[in-house]
Formats: sequence, C-alpha cells, structure tokens
Amino acid sequence: MAHPSNTVPIRQTLQAALDEAGSLPVEELPGFLGHLEAVRASAWARLIRPAPTEHVSDELIGVDEAADRLHVSPSYLYHHHRELGLSRRLGRSLRFSSRAIENFIQRRGVFVEKLRGKTGS
Repeated sequence: MAHPSNTVPIRQTLQAALDEAGSLPVEELPGFLGHLEAVRASAWARLIRPAPTEHVSDELIGVDEAADRLHVSPSYLYHHHRELGLSRRLGRSLRFSSRAIENFIQRRGVFVEKLRGKTGS
C-alpha cells in the first residue's frame, strides 16, 4: 500500500518519464521501453513474492502439557501418540512438538473436540 508521503514524488517521476517518452527520438524508444519494463518487472516481482515468514521456535513439551493443549487425557496420548504423529521419543521419555500441536489444532480443531468426547476429559 502506498504511503501518502511517497505518492507525490512517484507521480512526479512517472510524469517525467511520460514527458520523456513524448520527446525522445524514435530510435531511443526501444531502450527507454526496456528501462520501463525493468521497473515494471521489479514492481511485479515484489508484489508476487511470498511474504516473509516469521520464524516460530519449536519446543518439546511433556505428555501432561500436550494433553492439556489437545484436551485429551495423558493416557490417550500414550496410547495414540504414533497415530497423531506429534511426538518424539527421547530415551524412555515421550515429548511432543508444541508447533506440531498448534498446527494440528488449526487443521483439525473439530477432531480435537471428538477426542475430548471419547476420553471424557
């Protein structure tokens, strides 16, 4: 979105380019059009470039905290962690990715409600 303070200089610059196009000798027009196309391509590239993603750190959390976030019992997570694909084993300890849980909730929030009903939590 253009900022009002930048609009006037941009319009003046574009008006100068338009005036130049009307006064350039015909043999210089191909080069002039090439410069304009470079400006246009640069602007389009910025418009279609994906927005920078914010780096979200991931944290491995324990079964109790994961169960709270998912609204299920710890027992349910112990029995179904492989199916959910949100966990990692660290030795004998079971840990859950906090980022994977957030993504899971965003994608399948209704499923979490179904899990809650099954577990009675």
